[in-house]
Amino acid sequence: MRTRLAIRTHALLERFFPERRLFLKSDTDTRFIRLRSETQALAFAGSALLVAWAIIATAILLMDSISAGNFRDQARRDQITYQRRLNELSQERDARAADALAAQERFNTALAQVSAMQSKLLDSETRRRELETGIDVIQTTLRDTMKERETVSARLATLQSQIESGGTQVAGGGDGDGTLDLLAEALARTAEERDQVVADAQDALVRADDMATELRLMEEKNDRIFRQLEEAMTVSVKPLDKMFTAAGMDPDRIINQVRKGYSGQGGPLTPLTFSTRGEEPSAELERANRILGDLDRLNMYRIAAEKLPFATPLKDAFRFTSGFGRRWGRLHAGTDFAAPHGTPIYSTADGTVIHAGWMSGYGRLVKIKHEFGIETRYAHMSKIRVKVGQKVSRGDRVGDMGNTGRSTGTHLHYEVRVGGEPVNPMTYIKAANDVF
Repeated sequence: MRTRLAIRTHALLERFFPERRLFLKSDTDTRFIRLRSETQALAFAGSALLVAWAIIATAILLMDSISAGNFRDQARRDQITYQRRLNELSQERDARAADALAAQERFNTALAQVSAMQSKLLDSETRRRELETGIDVIQTTLRDTMKERETVSARLATLQSQIESGGTQVAGGGDGDGTLDLLAEALARTAEERDQVVADAQDALVRADDMATELRLMEEKNDRIFRQLEEAMTVSVKPLDKMFTAAGMDPDRIINQVRKGYSGQGGPLTPLTFSTRGEEPSAELERANRILGDLDRLNMYRIAAEKLPFATPLKDAFRFTSGFGRRWGRLHAGTDFAAPHGTPIYSTADGTVIHAGWMSGYGRLVKIKHEFGIETRYAHMSKIRVKVGQKVSRGDRVGDMGNTGRSTGTHLHYEVRVGGEPVNPMTYIKAANDVF
């Protein structure tokens, strides 16, 4: 069976690849090489496989080249798009910074106006109390004058009675002339006193009416001042409430902690109160105390905002290169800002420097400890400009941007840690965008 199959296979190969002989002739001898059908078939198959492999490999290389070109074009387009987006973000950040500066100026202007209004309010309240005292004095004087008028009227009636009885006596004898003259003189003097009392009473009534009108105008002016102060407080305090809430912080808790820091000193701003002389506080007094309470809250916010990292660590133009979150399976614990080498880096809040030197991975690193258990870190710097233990304020320069440590390019790695745990720095920066 096998022999028959081999014979048929050989016959088939003979049909397509007949046996050939290759003669090799030299000067002295002639030789030949016999190429059997099987050998020719193997050679043909090998050549076909080689050609097929060459074609497939060429096609693969060609496809890879085309794909690589497409990938490069796509990467170039993505890079252009990303660069355009970064430029837009940079322009938006610059616009936000300009808006924040303008808002800060408006805030300072409003605070100055509030202080001026508060002084006017205190002056108005003092003037109002003086007017009330003056009206009380005038009313007392008017009552005394009315009593004197009644007394003078009684004396006048008595004198008239005496005159009538004196006239009767004169009719009976000649000794009544002196008495009549005396009574006439007393009557005239009493009439003058009565007229003077009436004039004083009328003058007192006019003065009381004028003072009442002035008091009413003063109350209307105070009401306008109160409304302006209340509107100013609403405009100033509500954005700060939203800012602290957006940063994940309880505004009341923050304010209480700031106030505790001023215990024993009366607080940064102690609300003023007016004496009520044992009476129930008036509506105006309650409004004034509410406004002063809002002023105190506003001042506490100002102090707390200086102690929290709401500012950006760079004032020059920059672009964001990497945000907070997971990257290649690892947590990127901060935000990266790219700018030219040597760009100044600033503290984002008041605090104390607790580290200023080299740290593995971070390169040249500055750590600043702030209030409320918050810490900020500034890494990869080319130069450090602060020392451990140094007190810094928001906006103080702490170093220059560089490329030290585990870094692939010049940039600032900025971190915010709360209780030792990293949080997204942009939470604080974005929360303050509409305020500062």
